This record gives sequence, structure tokens and C-alpha cells, in this order.
Amino acid sequence: MAVEAGDGSLSGLYSSSKRLSLKVRDSLERLERSEYTLKSSSSLSSSNAVVSGSSDEQATTIRLDINQIQSLCSDMDRLWRSIPSKPQRDIWKRKVEQVSEEAESFRASLDKYLSRHQKQIQEAQERAELLGRASGDSHVLRIFDEEAQAMESVRRSSRVLEESFATGVAILSKYSEQRDHLKRAQRKALDVLNTLGLSNSLLRLIERRNRVDKWIKYAGMILTVIILIVFWRWTR
Repeated sequence: MAVEAGDGSLSGLYSSSKRLSLKVRDSLERLERSEYTLKSSSSLSSSNAVVSGSSDEQATTIRLDINQIQSLCSDMDRLWRSIPSKPQRDIWKRKVEQVSEEAESFRASLDKYLSRHQKQIQEAQERAELLGRASGDSHVLRIFDEEAQAMESVRRSSRVLEESFATGVAILSKYSEQRDHLKRAQRKALDVLNTLGLSNSLLRLIERRNRVDKWIKYAGMILTVIILIVFWRWTR
């Protein structure tokens, strides 16, 4: 906010410039305190965002006040040059130079603050992005873990299926051996019956029973294969 230059005289302009200088110095001190508040925080929270926005507004006001001080210095520089007395001119020249140098010092301090402030905001944003990426990486790791668990489940199912298939093969092999034993026993029995001279009708009955046993064997083999296929599809 601009400060009125009093009656427009050199003394009035100087008083206005000094009041503005005091105001700017106080505002810069408040900015430094707010900078410390932001710097002591590890991240940009909602409250820090409010502090940051308020600091930006203060910096804008300070810059306007500095511009006003420099404008007053230009007016004072024009006025002191018109003073007839050389000693008075020298005094006012020094006063105006001091105010102008002070304004330049304020501007340099403000520029340094804005540079530091921007760097702090950028670092906080980078920390937030790193945290976001870390969260995303943990999500990817969870996905990989779920896929690993699924693969382990598939491997277990595959092992169960292989064991079931091996058991079925062993059962069929055992049944084949038993069938060979039965055939040999049947041939011996037929030889004995032929030796004893039994009738042909009894021999046909035995042969028919043999065919029935053979169909039962085949049906059992087919049923075993069907059960293995159904179990394999169920475990996929």
C-alpha cells in the first residue's frame, strides 16, 4: 500500500520514505519467520500451503512498498538539487542516498528470500513425488506377490495332478498284471476241465464270463481316465 507524501515538500517526502522503510523492514522480518516455519516442516501440509500463500502476498506488498520508496527517492533527488545552500544540498543528498541504498538493500533481501522460498517449495514437491512413487512401487510389489502366489498355486495343482496320474497308471499296471495272472489261471482251469471231459456248454459259459470280465476291465480303465481328466480341469 502506498504512503502519502505529505505536503510534497522535501521534508514530507523524506518522512514518508522513512515510514515506508520501517514498514518494509518489519515485513521482511515477518517473512523470515514464516520461512523458518516452512523450513522446519518435512512436507507441504495444508497449513504450510496457507502459510506459503500468505508469504507470497506479503512479498508482493513489500515489493510495492520498495517501489514506492524508490519513487519518493526520485522526487527527493529532484528537490534537493534545487536547494540554493550548498551545505543543505549536501545534507539532503546524503539523506536521499541513504534511503535509496536502504531500498536497494530491501530489494536484494526480498529477492534472496523469494529464491530460497521457491527452492523450498520445489524440494517439498520433489519429496511428495518421491513418496508417491514409493507408494506406487509398493503397489507393484503387491501385484508381483499376488502373481507369485498364483504361480505357486498352479505348481501345487500340477504336482497333485501328476501324482494322481501316476497313481492311476500304477493302478492300471497292477490291474494288467492281475489280468495276466487270471488268464493263465483260466487256461490251466480249462486244461483241467478238458482233461476231466466236461461238456462244451460249460466251456462256453466260462468263455462268456471271460468276455464279461474283459468289458468290466475296459470300463474300469475308461472310468479312471475320465476321473483323471475331470480332476485335471478342476485344478486348473
